[in-house]
Amino acid sequence: MAIPEQFIDELVARSDIADVVSSYVHLTKKGSNLWGLCPFHSEKTPSFSVSPEKQIYHCFGCGKGGGVISFVMEMENLPFPDAVRLLAQRAGLEVPDTGTDEAGRKKRARALEANRQAARFYYDYLNSPGGQRVRDYIAQRQITHRFAVRFGLGAAPDSWDELTRALTAQGFSKMELIDAGLAVAGKNGGVYDKFRSRLMLPVIDVRGEVVGFTSRILPGEEGAKYLNTPETIVFHKGRLIYALNLAKNTKRPNLVLVEGNIDVITLHQAGFDNVVATMGTALTEEHARILARYTKELVLCYDNDAAGKQSTQRVLNILKNAQLNVRVLQLPNAYDSEGKPLKQDPDDFIKRFGPAAFEKCLNDSAGQNDYRLGDLMSRHDLSQEEGRLAYLKEAVGIVAALQSPIEREIYGNKAAAAAGISGQAFAQEVERFRKNRTWQAKKRQERRDLTPAVRVQPRERELRYDNVRSARAEEGVLRLLLLEPALFPSVERLEPEQFSAPALAKIYGLLCQRHREGRSVQLASLAGELTPEEMSRLVEIMEQPERLSNSGQALRDYIEIIETEALKRGGSAEDPLLAAREKFREKKAYDGG
Repeated sequence: MAIPEQFIDELVARSDIADVVSSYVHLTKKGSNLWGLCPFHSEKTPSFSVSPEKQIYHCFGCGKGGGVISFVMEMENLPFPDAVRLLAQRAGLEVPDTGTDEAGRKKRARALEANRQAARFYYDYLNSPGGQRVRDYIAQRQITHRFAVRFGLGAAPDSWDELTRALTAQGFSKMELIDAGLAVAGKNGGVYDKFRSRLMLPVIDVRGEVVGFTSRILPGEEGAKYLNTPETIVFHKGRLIYALNLAKNTKRPNLVLVEGNIDVITLHQAGFDNVVATMGTALTEEHARILARYTKELVLCYDNDAAGKQSTQRVLNILKNAQLNVRVLQLPNAYDSEGKPLKQDPDDFIKRFGPAAFEKCLNDSAGQNDYRLGDLMSRHDLSQEEGRLAYLKEAVGIVAALQSPIEREIYGNKAAAAAGISGQAFAQEVERFRKNRTWQAKKRQERRDLTPAVRVQPRERELRYDNVRSARAEEGVLRLLLLEPALFPSVERLEPEQFSAPALAKIYGLLCQRHREGRSVQLASLAGELTPEEMSRLVEIMEQPERLSNSGQALRDYIEIIETEALKRGGSAEDPLLAAREKFREKKAYDGG
């Protein structure tokens, strides 16, 4: 690794995890730990814990955990070296330049530079004679020159490799262009442009970097209507939000989420500079967490057709526990000259009715609970008994999911009034639903608790244990070594190959190697060599209780179990009485004896 171990140790010592995490998450002290709402998944009850003593974080809800460097890597979506640099800047330290080639960092920097130069190429081509068709299309969509420039719109030539030739002439290799998602390798060994004969829209992240592109096909052409940069080292659709770099500076009190990139540009042009969109993919919980950093209120404005309404319902399910006040802007129906309904998206609406009408719709947008109940009413005939019963059954589920008793009473009364029954009767049904759901959850937990081998398994399938007894002992070894590094001489005879769990063997081998080389064995320093899943599992292991008053004997016991189980796996002959005794001990361990 290019960054010296001594610097990592000093950086971790100067970067108290409580201070770093509290700049992202509101923390409250309870006991010896600090607690807050997890920034990695949506929740309303805090399950995210920070231990100042151990300098670790752990979410008991989603399972994520690690040290201070891991936290920055997860929050900012940065590789290890960049997270170290960000923390160093925060701590007022200068990262030493060792002169060692940092392949990952260089690759990322080259991908960003290639995208930046590609954006310039597409922009210049738009304003050349070859860009006339795209200019005509932009004019057809009524996008002004000012906003075409503001969003950096460009044109991809109707050519196999014009961009590739232009950028290789600037010193980029063809492999760098492929890695950046700008070029594609052909079956015959040639390399050609990813985007051809398209309107190009650069995707700029909140730091102002061009990380990739989205594009639209021109009228009369064949192919995918929209085409994005593939997943690259800098382009991750699940984390990117189009135009957030602009919308984050809005003076408006909310952000508006739409489905299309052209919708975003049209609405910005109409004065709504708070509009964003996902990158041709469905909204994810990760998107929701990112949006919650920039606004307290999110307004959904999807197309008014059946598909748009389906998308709205799906997104509301994702956002139900997000730290956001969510509202829904329903575009009114539009009809053609023959009275047939027209599909209407935000771009259509602005062009037909103007900004003032959209502003009114925005101001009249419904809260998510009102929207859910209203949408439910539209799908059932409340004048018929069967329709009312179906409506009430679904409405009870919606209201029962609300956390606040006040919300349940307000929306319960609305639902009851719509179906023509008393609020009291509806409330009783809601409470019965909630009690039944709680009982079912309790039974599921009891079943899990009665299966010890399942209870101790890691969440991630790829980390699951084949031999639970050995794995528990392997966890104990790792825990003691991290808590008391002075114990390392006592594990000299224990080899990683004797571990039953590959992930634990990897961590153990890494710790032993670092100790032999005189490098840090602090948990935070491992962030660059473990996956996020491995780091989270290690934190869960650290959170388990361990008596240190007789740590030497505990370590010897753990080693004995690992060696015994390794011999069994090796197929060695066993005395039948010894095998029976081991089975009895294993049963007692499972039973907590």
